[in-house]
Amino acid sequence: MPITKPFVLPEALLEMYATNNRITRYMIENLDEEAWRAEPPGGKGRSIGAVVAHIHNVRGMWLKAAGGEQVEKLEPKTATRPQALQALEESHRALRDLLAKAIATDGRIKGFKPDVAGFIGYLVSHDAHHRGQIGMLARQCGHALSQKAMFGMWEWGSR
Repeated sequence: MPITKPFVLPEALLEMYATNNRITRYMIENLDEEAWRAEPPGGKGRSIGAVVAHIHNVRGMWLKAAGGEQVEKLEPKTATRPQALQALEESHRALRDLLAKAIATDGRIKGFKPDVAGFIGYLVSHDAHHRGQIGMLARQCGHALSQKAMFGMWEWGSR
């Protein structure tokens, strides 16, 4: 039997969080440009651009609460898709550093219980919840994601 590299949970947790970020970015990159600022149905709620700004801004809120690197907030009403993609990358990198530090030490995240594994679960769940909102908003506004992009978001092994 060939010798394989052993599974290393800390590395896997960080890679899972990185993949989650790539999936969110992939979705945003595959939206029609018109979807970004389309009014939500009935004129109530956030636009897709505002939802993406919220994802980044919540990451920033946690970075501040946990004593991590600070990131600039995005303005929900005016942030462009390129600005949002760059901001998501910055907040992901800062959170990855925070997560790596917690994993390498006592597993705690200041202001969050129970531990770093739970925090990663929270971060992934938050992004996934809003990816669902974005997909629904895009469809309701007449700019549904392509079937290829929808299936592509589930290709974690290649993202």
